[in-house]
Amino acid sequence: MLWPMIAIALGFAGIAVLGVLAVRVFAEVRRLARQVGATSERIQRAAEDLERAAAPLAASAHWREAE
Repeated sequence: MLWPMIAIALGFAGIAVLGVLAVRVFAEVRRLARQVGATSERIQRAAEDLERAAAPLAASAHWREAE
């Protein structure tokens, strides 16, 4: 009777450890998703800034080709 009770207790402890690890992984995945979203927005803003900065340069290059 003792061995089955020990086996059940160890099984429960193992499942509890897996549950705690699953919660930690879930929290880290959410944090990573927020960071990826913020980085994506920063890249989008940088691309827009680059496009605005390059527009006058492209226009002047087109004007020089026309001469």
